[in-house]
Parts: sequence; C-alpha cells; structure tokens
Amino acid sequence: MSIRFRRTDVLTRLKAEAAAQRVSSSALAEELIEEGLRTRRHNLVVFRDGPSGRRAGLVGGPDVWEVIGGLVGGDVPAELRIERAVDVFGLTPVQIGAALDYYADFAAEIDGEIAANVAAADDAEAAWRRRQGLLAR
Repeated sequence: MSIRFRRTDVLTRLKAEAAAQRVSSSALAEELIEEGLRTRRHNLVVFRDGPSGRRAGLVGGPDVWEVIGGLVGGDVPAELRIERAVDVFGLTPVQIGAALDYYADFAAEIDGEIAANVAAADDAEAAWRRRQGLLAR
C-alpha cells in the first residue's frame, strides 16, 4: 500500500522526524497511524517516549500499565478496586475507566509492560542485595 500526502509539508516533517529518530519514514508513519487509530478509540490515552520505548499513558496521568498494575489482582475486593485506584492514583473514575477500556483492547501489551517492570524491579533489588553483601564483608 502506498500513501500519497496532499500536503508536502507533512511529508517533509515525517522524513525529518524519521531521520531524527533513526527509523525509516515508513516505520514512523506506521507507528503514528497505529497510535492515531488507538487515540481515536481511546481519547484519554496518549503515547509517550520513555526508557522502555513508546507506551500508552493517560492524559495528564500515569502510564496505563501503572494504573492496571495497581488495579487488577491484589487483595482488594473487585467491587472496591476502582474506588481504591481513585484514592491511590489521584485520578477520576473516568480516567480509571479509560485505562480499563484501553487494557480491554490491548491486554497483552499492558501485561507485557507490567511484567517488564516487575523484572526490572527484581533486577534492581538483586543488584542492591549484591552491593549490600559486599559492604558487609
């Protein structure tokens, strides 16, 4: 599939951003189209860069994976989880609902981000314990 741009300045900006990001124009266009389609369906979700790459976040709030990680599972009864998340995250019930809606459509992505965060925390703790062991000598 080829795409024709009506405005040449859009193509110019796409090429410049792709060069700055060191990716192809096609790869960047695909990423932006995917994010745009997701944002149209989930209008309280934005995409931001970070150490782990691009990820979904709530407008004016935390990443979706952070909200879902604190909302799903745990020892809080299911019927109280949204209320608890509102208190813990300082978000509105509408924002919590937006995170849940996004999670419903992209659960594997969010679950992967949660798992990556747990692994990174485990690695950081293991490194800290090794350092503490060295200091105890």
